[in-house]
Amino acid sequence: MLLEQTCWSVASGWQPVTSGRLATQAQLALAFGSRAALETPGVLDAVRRAYPTAYIAGCSTAGEIAGTHVFDDSVVVTAIAFRNTPLTCASVEVTASSLSEEAGAQLAERLANDDLRHVLVFSDGLHVNGSRFIRGLTERLPGHVTVTGGLAADGARFEETKVLVNGTPRTDVIVGIGLRGESIRVGYGSVGGWDPFGPERIVTRARGNVLYELDGRSALGLYRRYLGEQARDLPAAGLLFPLSLRKNRESRGVVRTILSVCDAEDSLTFAGDIAEGSYAQLMRANFDRLIEGAAGAARISAGAICGRSTELALLISCVGRKMVLKQRVEEEVEGVRDVVGPGAILAGFYSYGEISPFTSSATCELHNQTMTVTTLSEA
Repeated sequence: MLLEQTCWSVASGWQPVTSGRLATQAQLALAFGSRAALETPGVLDAVRRAYPTAYIAGCSTAGEIAGTHVFDDSVVVTAIAFRNTPLTCASVEVTASSLSEEAGAQLAERLANDDLRHVLVFSDGLHVNGSRFIRGLTERLPGHVTVTGGLAADGARFEETKVLVNGTPRTDVIVGIGLRGESIRVGYGSVGGWDPFGPERIVTRARGNVLYELDGRSALGLYRRYLGEQARDLPAAGLLFPLSLRKNRESRGVVRTILSVCDAEDSLTFAGDIAEGSYAQLMRANFDRLIEGAAGAARISAGAICGRSTELALLISCVGRKMVLKQRVEEEVEGVRDVVGPGAILAGFYSYGEISPFTSSATCELHNQTMTVTTLSEA
């Protein structure tokens, strides 16, 4: 595949990140940017003019990745010209969180193709139940088709997210890009790096992705006690203390992060389902393990593309990791570069949720507070 990358900001305008000019050769342009940048007059028009025959997909973010740099308030565009990989692109609206599973099923039907191999998905980050959407999508796709992607973000504001449907920013929508044919090779991996603390508790009251009680007591009250004065900054402050969930004591935990709080209902809304009877434990940051987790995800992903060199690495990490790592945030991106090598193009964003299997033998799940790496190579 041929790739080129450009970046826009108010201060610098459009600047090349890599050399090349694909223009009408590009079939796909991935655009990730802050909500304000994506809505700046003329910015997306310029992307359409630059790649007139490409499908333009992407979303709003909490930070943009280009190479080993992490930007804010920018738009990073990665244009791709596949040599022998046809695309199928589709989108679905999600009018209510309760319809997320149905939306996943609809997207699968619209992407259906005999030679479908992998689906990249970008979803509204606030009004979609990510775990139910993934369930609906993967249950309708053939077993050999893999899925990765992420939930759009809005910095630490949690007000509104945007998804690009062929270059048009929209809310309450999910877009999918189907990669087809035998030439494409896709690897993926997801690793966290957070440390559990405090006792493991049982979810005693929850409905869908809304959590009310742990061990018969208010979950929101528990968060307020742990956060102290920081509790006034919820839901953003909750990103520093995600929740690890296990279906049973033998299963591997997935991490959930808070999207919103409701004082009137004494509840917390998460990006994915919180099942009653599951085991929950608070987590906190371990700087070195977060950075090593990114490199670990890259090793898993790069090792799954059958010995081929990575041409494009799509990095989707969580806004919570960015808030914790602060000035060290580029270290996790540099860790990925060390694994995939200098020849790969790195692109991606900081999200409200990451979509990927843990490894090649695992099922696709919604994650929070992880670094997921999707590696692409074409014969």
